[in-house]
Amino acid sequence: MDRVLKKDTLDAWDISRATEVYGVENWGNGFFSISPEGEVCVRLRHGRKVFNISLLDVVKGVRERGLDLPILLRFGDILESRIAVINESFKKAITESGYKAPYRGVYPIKVNQQQEVVEQVARFGRKYHHGLEAGSKAELIAALAYMHDPQAYIVCNGYKDEEFIDLALSAQMMGLSPLLVLEIPGELDLILRQAEKRGIRPHIGVRLKLSTRAGGRWSDSGGDRTVFGLTPSQVIDVVDQLREREMLDCLKLLHYHLGSQIPNITHVRAAITEAARFYVDLVAEGAPMGILDIGGGLAVDYDGSHTNFSSSSNYGLDEYCVDIVEGIMTAVDAVGIPHPTIISESGRATVAYSSVLLFNVLEVAKFEYTSESDAQLPEDAPEVLRNMLEVFSVLSPKNVQECYHDAIYYRQEIKSAFLHGSLSLRDRALGDKIFWAILTRLATETRKLKYVPEELRGLENALADVYYANFSVFQSLPDAWAVEQLFPIMPIQRLNERPSRIGTLSDITCDCDGKIDRFIDLHDVKRVLPMHDIRPGEEDYILGTFLVGAYQETLGDLHNLFGDTNVVGIDVDEDGEIEYTSELQGDSVSDVLSYVEYSPADLVDRVRRLAESAVRKRKISATERRDILNAYENGLRGYTYFEN
Repeated sequence: MDRVLKKDTLDAWDISRATEVYGVENWGNGFFSISPEGEVCVRLRHGRKVFNISLLDVVKGVRERGLDLPILLRFGDILESRIAVINESFKKAITESGYKAPYRGVYPIKVNQQQEVVEQVARFGRKYHHGLEAGSKAELIAALAYMHDPQAYIVCNGYKDEEFIDLALSAQMMGLSPLLVLEIPGELDLILRQAEKRGIRPHIGVRLKLSTRAGGRWSDSGGDRTVFGLTPSQVIDVVDQLREREMLDCLKLLHYHLGSQIPNITHVRAAITEAARFYVDLVAEGAPMGILDIGGGLAVDYDGSHTNFSSSSNYGLDEYCVDIVEGIMTAVDAVGIPHPTIISESGRATVAYSSVLLFNVLEVAKFEYTSESDAQLPEDAPEVLRNMLEVFSVLSPKNVQECYHDAIYYRQEIKSAFLHGSLSLRDRALGDKIFWAILTRLATETRKLKYVPEELRGLENALADVYYANFSVFQSLPDAWAVEQLFPIMPIQRLNERPSRIGTLSDITCDCDGKIDRFIDLHDVKRVLPMHDIRPGEEDYILGTFLVGAYQETLGDLHNLFGDTNVVGIDVDEDGEIEYTSELQGDSVSDVLSYVEYSPADLVDRVRRLAESAVRKRKISATERRDILNAYENGLRGYTYFEN
């Protein structure tokens, strides 16, 4: 039976139907599609040529090179495209509105701090003078190694000590353009003191606490009670201190951050209106200013619904840029002051699309029983089991609710009898089998009804299979666990076949939270994902999680000591052949053990002594000792995930 589509089972299934079911065109932003062969493809460019590359072909090539799943794919071309489209969209809005100052984007390193990503942002962004944002000393050190464009800004956010400030001032002395943004009032004295030692006038900004708040999961980043930034009275104190020291000309920038992943354009407009008023009055106070940094918040439409749901956005990039530009123009033109340079710190929108996590399914647990043979009883079966079987026998569309209630009642009776010792384990197992057979038939019968009783709605979801997959939610998709972030997830193959199953995902950690049972949907959140039967002995069934380039790599943890996955950079040559531009092997068992303070050499030595003791006690032979130690050392060198 088909448990995926509730329409007529004779509906045609083709690639367009698969595209609709998994929403690829809605969330893929033109980067992903499904081929006629039923495989997910990524769109990559070489010069002016565009190629659709099968992710299944990428996996085959990766495995031929000695790497296995799970694996994170990074697409530099997609990252370059995102940098270009953000800059070009602001350029278009500026040109069409007659705005008299440029746009200068900066990439917040915290969103994805991996070296390859930061290096590519600096390289791809150079034509736009696209800079970097550093929120810590370590991030600033990384930024200074890669951002050598004097026209690109290095925005220095976060709390700062002397060393952090000295690094930024050194960058200014070398001809770069760092901006030291005050997060707390006490940083001003420190900045001015260190600048005086060097004999330079620093470029200072202030981060403002806006009263405007945005919706979404990260709304606490903005508003009066946010822990970051200065209140209006503290901003005025900064102005007065700078004026008193005859350094008001150092105040160049006003910065605010409304939050990450702002889904509603109304909040974006309200924030820029409020911030622009502050900017105008700072200029009236005598500060030269010249830069307005709107922070991050540009949303990614993870579910493709184009709504103000927290995993979506009800606006496009062009609308966002126009609203920012017009919001600033309205305020500054009213008082006749110059238009400021616009900075945005769009991190999620820059890198999310550029990474895909691929993992293989190891096994499937099914909870349905559909045949009469699944519900047979021995002649001496207890009465309660016979009663349960009677429910199975009489079930029809006319009595689904009554049969559901009876099944629940008799199942509880079986559990109680088992606990009191009057039913055997074999009887208990047979009762469970009949119960699930009843629920499976109930799910089938309710699809025939015009009205389904509320308690039976979602019954099919309760019968969903569990697909055990070779990955760790905590390591590779921490936001799915921690904040219930939705990511597009789908099979990357067999999409020219109708999916005949529905399921949820379980990772290979021994934690009940190591699961994914919430999936994207245009209208709500789905509790199950349409999938196919796996074929033991044939090629792996592989799932892809898309739009994972933001935050997931850095936030991952070592739950059950599952480490970083293998990472491969993918490009194409002029003939459309796949190029494997970079390879980073994932953590070995030895690596992750060393992270938690074990010495691999000491571990080997301890096991060696244990094995030698076993030889002396004649529990194992010397040859068996050798084999045990070889296996132990191979395990230390191995991948932390399941290896074929």
